[in-house]
Amino acid sequence: MSLLRRRRTPENEIQSDVEPKLDAEEDDKKSKKKNVKSGKKKKWSCIDNCCWFVGCICCVWWILLFLYNAMPASFPQYVTEAITGPLPDPPGIKLQKEGLKAKHPVVFIPGIVTCGLELWEGHQCAEGLFRKRLWGGTFGEVYKRPLCWVNHMTLDNETGMDPPGIRVRPVSGLVAADYFAPGYFVWAVLIANLARIGYEEKTMYMAAYDWRLAFQNTEVRDQTLSRIKSNIELMVATSGKKAVIVPHSMGVVYFLHFMKWVEAPAPVGGGGGPDWCAKHIKAVMNIGGPLLGVPKSISGLFSAEARDIAVARALAPGVLDTDLFHFQTLEHIMKMSRTWDATMSMIPRGGDTIWGGLDWSPEEGYSPCKSKSRDDAAQNSGHHENQTTDSKAKYYSYGRMMSFGKDAAEAHPSDLKRIDFRDAVKGSNVANNTCDVWNEYQDMGVSGTKAVEEYKVYTAGEIVDLLNFVAPKMMARGNAHFSYGIADDLDDPKYSHYKYWSNPLETKLPNAPDMEIYSMYGVGIETERAYVYKRIPTAGCNIPFQIDTSADDGDEGSCLKSGVFTIDGDETVPALSAGFMCAKGWRGRTRFNPSGIKTYIREYFHAPPANLLEGRGTQSGAHVDIMGNFALIEDIMRVAAGGTSENLGGDQVYSDIFKWSEKINLRL
Repeated sequence: MSLLRRRRTPENEIQSDVEPKLDAEEDDKKSKKKNVKSGKKKKWSCIDNCCWFVGCICCVWWILLFLYNAMPASFPQYVTEAITGPLPDPPGIKLQKEGLKAKHPVVFIPGIVTCGLELWEGHQCAEGLFRKRLWGGTFGEVYKRPLCWVNHMTLDNETGMDPPGIRVRPVSGLVAADYFAPGYFVWAVLIANLARIGYEEKTMYMAAYDWRLAFQNTEVRDQTLSRIKSNIELMVATSGKKAVIVPHSMGVVYFLHFMKWVEAPAPVGGGGGPDWCAKHIKAVMNIGGPLLGVPKSISGLFSAEARDIAVARALAPGVLDTDLFHFQTLEHIMKMSRTWDATMSMIPRGGDTIWGGLDWSPEEGYSPCKSKSRDDAAQNSGHHENQTTDSKAKYYSYGRMMSFGKDAAEAHPSDLKRIDFRDAVKGSNVANNTCDVWNEYQDMGVSGTKAVEEYKVYTAGEIVDLLNFVAPKMMARGNAHFSYGIADDLDDPKYSHYKYWSNPLETKLPNAPDMEIYSMYGVGIETERAYVYKRIPTAGCNIPFQIDTSADDGDEGSCLKSGVFTIDGDETVPALSAGFMCAKGWRGRTRFNPSGIKTYIREYFHAPPANLLEGRGTQSGAHVDIMGNFALIEDIMRVAAGGTSENLGGDQVYSDIFKWSEKINLRL
């Protein structure tokens, strides 16, 4: 038997080890064949499911994109008309059928943030971005390199001008503000309709400027005011007709500054002489102009938030406060925006005289949630009959522009116990040295922030003092360029300084009796008017104040929601700010309008789009969406084509602007 046995060798041992493996592989193959024959499938992993899901999404996306591009351009309009009925002709087609033609050159003045900015010089992190848009467009660089983007959009904290090694400049031409982002129009709809009656680029001019800079600094750095002057003069000379000026949002106060600058003697002014505006301007058609400021600017400067951000913070606590990828969102926004001096041009003007005090406000007793509909509103020149229907509304003192706690917002003035913050001693935080993002709150310490809270309530007249206390470096720049009071004597030589030129309460309109001024703005939308704040514990680096979103009346008809009191307006600018000067301050011959320039109010009651295919709506009264409002566009086109206020029908009023204006005791 031993002779019959195979001798074990190393080769035999290897072969014996391999044979079981081969047998196992053959068994696996056989089992797989059996599974296929029997209909059994391999179990999918999580990765397989994810890949399948992503593939489906991509396929659906490409199919929808193909269908969208293959769809006839008239299809959305066809579907919309099938749902809502025939749509009215756009203003351009309507007026073209009436035989209107281009006559007066038109100048557009963009507002804050709507004008594109591009990079001309930057740091190493911005390599490859020469003449690419840092603001406007796709905002791709915000996602790719957020800290680099913030650094290039931030101005010098001392001068309010370019930081060393960085040059960001406004985009030129009509493309500077036709679209803010792809598909999101600003001036594009108005431009397209004007083109229908013969306008082209030589008869339209977009006065693009760097909206971050103080108004006078746009001239110092870029000679923007001189460019506006020379372009208007050229258009008037070549056309033989005066220009129609159409400013929007902050562009309204920017052009108010321009009208004083162009007539002031050089070198501070443009040297055009006291009759320049009378010779070159037919009408100024202000759209959504914050002539008396915007309460929304206070929350932006004070805590880098507004109602939308406060609500988002309440829905997702901690997200905006988290140092996500070493990027403290609100802290960086505050650091950046506090260097934009132009934001301080929208701090409320006129103090308690205009906005109200602890125990009164022009709009008291009014609730936008229960405001009348368009059909019930007075249509034309209803100055005294336009009364609010909400006579039983809960009492609110909108004059308390900022309150710490809901109780302080609603307390009787005699029950308020306030400790003056102005003489409070500021402390310093131990954590200051470890802060990656500096803001002036780090210099206040716990004692300083507590003093702000203990004052309880701030009116418009105290807001400027508050900002001087919490952000003295920012306000030092702002106070050099802007003023927020009411002039006692407009003939005082001090009012020849450019810091007063953008405040309608501290400057005179030009001597141009044939010129017309229109205030055109939306109403019927809840608009921020006052805030309820709270102080939060901080580690020294965070912003110590937040809008108290828990402050809510809980009533559907309430004006207090998520810590914000609202009033009638266009969602950004209250009707009081947009309309008061044309309703009272400039109406007739006043000390602010000594030549008696005719002023008119054109309000547009907000109507949301009927369906998604209608886009942002043709009857919208929202601050930016109103630029696509057919009625507003038609009004502008009629004046540009040679019409006057008679062709528009004079005043068009839906709000209580005349009633509110009567309550304001301003010497005229």
